[in-house]
Amino acid sequence: MPPTSTASANARPPQADRYLNLHQCVYMPAQIVDYFTPAVPSRDGRFTTGTNTSNTAETSRSCGAGDGNFKPSPPWAGVQSLDLSAGHYLNLHQCVYYSDAQHDHITTVANVGAPEFAAHSNVSNTPDTTPNCGPGQGQYHLAPLLSDVKALDLTTGRYINLQQCVYYYGQSPFNDHFTTVVPTTRDGRFTAGTKVSNTADTTPTCGTDDGNFTLIPLLSGTKALSRT
Repeated sequence: MPPTSTASANARPPQADRYLNLHQCVYMPAQIVDYFTPAVPSRDGRFTTGTNTSNTAETSRSCGAGDGNFKPSPPWAGVQSLDLSAGHYLNLHQCVYYSDAQHDHITTVANVGAPEFAAHSNVSNTPDTTPNCGPGQGQYHLAPLLSDVKALDLTTGRYINLQQCVYYYGQSPFNDHFTTVVPTTRDGRFTAGTKVSNTADTTPTCGTDDGNFTLIPLLSGTKALSRT
């Protein structure tokens, strides 16, 4: 007699978490204009975000309180819930804006807040090849060289390894942080190693910077988002 199986004949494999809840948190200090954007928690834990995979589509952003100097800036913060079952590719758009007057960058990765600063990340059966960004507003205009899109093939691995690399320029009187989350093909100096893999990343892979803007490892980070 063949051995009795303990598994049900109707058992199904574990269901993949359906939604990527992409929390975009933007921080600014009280005394100067210097926005920066985490999409995953910084390595020092002061700038946390609630980005996760879940079977629940989240509608309220979850952002840390900052460090006492840098505090959350609501106009650009929010959460975009992306249905991972809707297509073959997670098209992650990175939109970087720059103000000549303020000498300051703002990065967005989600379609939240003002449409002028929207990054049109989406899930589709078509890989996006061109970033889809709002035009900016007021003193901030889109910086095409630093903006890009990464089409992540969701069938190639268990983990969405979402990485962020934070760079800083600080020469008086200017202070400027900016964030990248995708491997920028237009300017490889500020690349980030976001990818889909069967291995959970624990350390971000970041570009070597350009000699003016310096990588800040403490504010950079990676989050391995499991789909099962």
